Amino acid sequence: MPENNPAAQAGSNAAGDSSQVADRGAGQEERNQRYWFHILLQDTPAARNLHASKLVNKAWQQGDRVCIVCDTTQQAEELDDLLWNLSPDAFIPHSIVPDSATICTDPVGILLCPPVAEDWDTVIILSATLPANADKFKRLALVAHNDSAVLNQARAHFKQLRALGIEPRVHDQRKR
Repeated sequence: MPENNPAAQAGSNAAGDSSQVADRGAGQEERNQRYWFHILLQDTPAARNLHASKLVNKAWQQGDRVCIVCDTTQQAEELDDLLWNLSPDAFIPHSIVPDSATICTDPVGILLCPPVAEDWDTVIILSATLPANADKFKRLALVAHNDSAVLNQARAHFKQLRALGIEPRVHDQRKR
């Protein structure tokens, strides 16, 4: 996935009033700041789940309602265990949400269904499917471990976000 180049993006706006272009560019830049790809150096699902749990803790500590979207009950249970045991001094109130009919009253949800944008401040995607309303989330993080199938899935998500007019920021730990 290419690294974002804000200078190149800003330079590509040649039409229109310069102040309107600047306002649009600033608005788009702010919007893009809310969408992140985290590509891990490690190649295991366990590393991916641990990274997602740390992102949950950080967002929750900042006062966000946070959800992690996953595909399987097994992954949801692994995330549940991680959140209970992330650190000896951490307590992250959370619950597993098995379907869209179940309401999550905790500030953190582990979802086995698509998230509703209005319910969450931060959405972390570990699922194979990017929610159809991904451009409506306040903040979105996608986490991929260094596995060819998972990276191909992440590339597809990246293309979907671009088609929605979003240039996600990429944190690629493999390039350190």
